[in-house]
Amino acid sequence: MTALDGVFRREWGPAVAALARWSGDLSVAEDAVQEACAQALRVWPAAGVPANPGAWLTTVARNQALDRLRRESARPGKELAAVYEQVSAPDTAEELHPVRDDELRMMFTCAHPALDRSSQLALTLRLISGLTVSEIARALLQSDSAIGQRITRAKNKIRRANIPLRVPPPELLGERTPHVLGCIYSVFTEGYWSTGGPSAIRDELCDEGVRLAGELCALMPGNRDAHALAALVLLHDSRRRTRVDEGGALIPLDEQDRSQWDRGRIARGLEHLRLAEGALGSYLPQAVIAALHATAPSWQHTDWATICLAYDRLVAMTDSPVAAANRALAVGFRDGFTAGLAALDAVADDPRLARTNTVAPIRADLLRRAGRFDEAQRWYRVALDGSGSEPAAAFLRRRLAECVAS
Repeated sequence: MTALDGVFRREWGPAVAALARWSGDLSVAEDAVQEACAQALRVWPAAGVPANPGAWLTTVARNQALDRLRRESARPGKELAAVYEQVSAPDTAEELHPVRDDELRMMFTCAHPALDRSSQLALTLRLISGLTVSEIARALLQSDSAIGQRITRAKNKIRRANIPLRVPPPELLGERTPHVLGCIYSVFTEGYWSTGGPSAIRDELCDEGVRLAGELCALMPGNRDAHALAALVLLHDSRRRTRVDEGGALIPLDEQDRSQWDRGRIARGLEHLRLAEGALGSYLPQAVIAALHATAPSWQHTDWATICLAYDRLVAMTDSPVAAANRALAVGFRDGFTAGLAALDAVADDPRLARTNTVAPIRADLLRRAGRFDEAQRWYRVALDGSGSEPAAAFLRRRLAECVAS
């Protein structure tokens, strides 16, 4: 991973979104920004990173795209001449909504009903967030090849169907919004629980998820699910700086310094939660769980009974085995760790969990807390085999060592 990787991660989405709006072609936009990044790798080490790297990448990418379209429009037949003339002309199109954010505009474009939901999410995570195919595959519990094919098919379908790259008119916002919500949450989650690499947290993705959730609420202030999502990411993000120590090691919730939690984010999250009252989507019970953790005066005074009720609603709404597995941990704190293990057994064999590393660390933690250290050691080793990021693996090794010492 190069020293410039963080810059490219941060600027990739805005650059691709701006180029997509300008050119009207997702493939042209992505290829041009990729070429601009390659040029930056050649130029920046000697010349230094420019003061505004995003503007540099966007300008170079636009020039790359213009050169490509100019060459292709000069071919026999000149099929692309009209496209070249269109993108070369000043951009005077009137927007249907006062949306300044190109990324949000492209999210709604990728949420077109002509695309299936998995393709929508995979495409947006690739183009907006710059996540790799492998990262998206882990997030969506699919194989790398399946995700790659979905992204390619989705871009081709948008091009062939001439789907406009814009925020839809008001009457179509409702059917597109669930995808945008899911995409924003996936962006934040990948930042908050990095699935791979040397860092447990990717700050740029956390910031992006919080920002986009706020943008969506500004665009649709009456949408309760948007407010529920904003509450969820803000309440989680209030703990971000206490989740790792100075060396980057993970700090579990029960060991975090609550005095260092961001009270401003908690207050904003609770205000969004108030505005989300009556929301029908799955973000509301998740936000309630996050709020109960954020407002508990201490770990010992956590309201596990209400957290379990919120998990019950979440599982009933989503039939998510991951939610059911996490519910088992909450049951352990409410009813005892033997009861938590029984609740985990009820969902552990769900085949949808096979591609995740969910069950083993939860089972190991419940066994450790129950004092069954020999069994916990075995499950910590299983969890280590499926661990993603290095900090997550280091935390599991720490717990394993504690069990061996006990």
